[in-house]
Amino acid sequence: MSHPKLHSYMLAIACNFMIFILSATGSRNYNLEHCDFSVTPLKVDNVTFPPFVKATASNNNFFLGGAGVRGLQEHAKFIKFTDIGIYLQHNAISSLASKWHGKSPKKLTRSIHFFRDIITGPFEKFMQVTMILPLTGPQYSEKVAENCVAILKSLKVYTNEEQKATEKFLSVFKKETFAPGSSIFFTVLHQGSLAISFSKDACIPKVEAAIIKNKAFSEAVLESMIGENGVSPAAKKSLATRLSKLFKQGCGN
Repeated sequence: MSHPKLHSYMLAIACNFMIFILSATGSRNYNLEHCDFSVTPLKVDNVTFPPFVKATASNNNFFLGGAGVRGLQEHAKFIKFTDIGIYLQHNAISSLASKWHGKSPKKLTRSIHFFRDIITGPFEKFMQVTMILPLTGPQYSEKVAENCVAILKSLKVYTNEEQKATEKFLSVFKKETFAPGSSIFFTVLHQGSLAISFSKDACIPKVEAAIIKNKAFSEAVLESMIGENGVSPAAKKSLATRLSKLFKQGCGN
């Protein structure tokens, strides 16, 4: 008899392999303009983030900006909870390069304004969060919501509308459970809405589970990952390193 956890893990591997093959064979449709730097996949733990994806609820093309683990240091042990991949819309490079071209990965990693420009930039973003440890929907969403509310209050944009968005966010996750290898996907859309979708593996769903129509809250979800106090310093460093290389290649010029 097959073990459910092993079966889920094997499905995730198969899905990641299929995504990588499709993105590699179809890369000519996703090439970054005037850029000969090859956007590569990234492997974080057991998750391979493909270089290009089609995001839920969007018709745009996305490339892998960076990826990293989210964890917590407890005494002498670093406990890993999730792997996070950050994808940006195809035109993000041209939008960011004019200001950040020539900056080293180290300077970009340390720059709060650089990550704010990614978070608030006029391009769509797509985030994949894949579980390492099992979590219930409330365990995940309550911590994210707490971080988002803190961010919104610090920006002085937490109104009744943001409170309603937070409550809807919590309700979307209320009955969900996430086994290791399962994923949550967020698409920050042009109009400021946040599309949320779920998968039992790393395959991106074609249809969203919910859409939250609040620009400030949508951006706060991404900021909770890569902002000043973002939960994944590894993803921030990865973003800075990869984007710095793309800028150096003259992408988007």
